[in-house]
Amino acid sequence: MRPVGVRVRTGAVSVSDRRSRLRDAVLELAARRTLLMGIVNLTPDSFSDGGRVEGAEAALQAALDLAREGADIIDLGGESTRPGAPPVSQDEELARVIEPVRLICETLDHPVSIDTYKAAVARKAAALGAVIINDIWGATRDEDMMRAAAETRSAICVTYNRGVADPTLSVLDDMRAFFDEALARSLAAGVPRQHVILDPGLGFGKTYEQNYVLMARLDVLLDYRLPVLVGASRKSFVGRRLDRPVDQRLAGSLACGLLSAMNGASILRVHDVAAHRDALDIARAFREAG
Repeated sequence: MRPVGVRVRTGAVSVSDRRSRLRDAVLELAARRTLLMGIVNLTPDSFSDGGRVEGAEAALQAALDLAREGADIIDLGGESTRPGAPPVSQDEELARVIEPVRLICETLDHPVSIDTYKAAVARKAAALGAVIINDIWGATRDEDMMRAAAETRSAICVTYNRGVADPTLSVLDDMRAFFDEALARSLAAGVPRQHVILDPGLGFGKTYEQNYVLMARLDVLLDYRLPVLVGASRKSFVGRRLDRPVDQRLAGSLACGLLSAMNGASILRVHDVAAHRDALDIARAFREAG
C-alpha cells in the first residue's frame, strides 16, 4: 500500500496537460483549505538545512518523504535566500536543480514549485513539469520573469521584498502598493490574475517588528481574492523572539503557521511538514466542533 499523501505518476500524459491539471487543482484546493509547501533545499549554504540534500536521487527521496508527511506542494530551490548569501550563477543554479526537478516530476504526481528569481531557470523547470514559480524578489530582479510565467502558463508566487528594511514606512500600505504594481505588470505580461499567489515576504527586507505586523494583518491581502503564501518556518525573527537557534524553532514555527492560517494564509511554506500537518488537523477539528 502506498503511504498516505504520496501520489505516484501513472499513465502517459503530456507534460503540458499534466502541468495544467496540477496547477489548476492546487490553486482550486488553496481556495478551500490551507496547503503545505514542503521545502527541498538543493544548496550547500541555506540557513536551516544547507548541504543536506545533494543530487537528484537525494532530492527525490526528500520529496517522497515530504509527500508521505502530507506536503501538498514540493518546493525546490538551488540558491540560498538567507541574508548575505552569495549570488549563484544561472549555470550553477541550473546544474543544481534541473535533474532533481526532472526526476521528481517524472515520479510524483505532486505540483512542483521552483524557487528562483531567474526567468531562464523558471522556463527550464516548467518545461520539465514544475507548475509554480516561487520568486522571492517578486519578479523585480529579472524583467523577463512575468513573461516566463505567462509563456509557460505557470502559477507565480510574487513576494513582497524591498531588499532593504525601512523602519519608517507603513509596511501595510507599502505592501499593498507593491502588490498593486506587481499585478499590473503580471496583467501586462499576459499572466491570468488567477495564476498569481501573494507572499508578504517574511524575513525579506523587513524589520523584526514588521514581520509580526504582516503576520498579524494578513487580512489586508484578502481583498485581492488571491492565494496568500506565508513562509515563517525556522526564520530568524522566530529565533530572536524565543532566543532559539535554528534547530530549536519548531514550536515557534508552528505558532506562526497556525496563526497565519487563522488569518487567511492559503499556503504555508515549511520545513517540518508532518508537525504542521498535525497542527492544522487539530485546528480543523476545533473549527468543526464549533
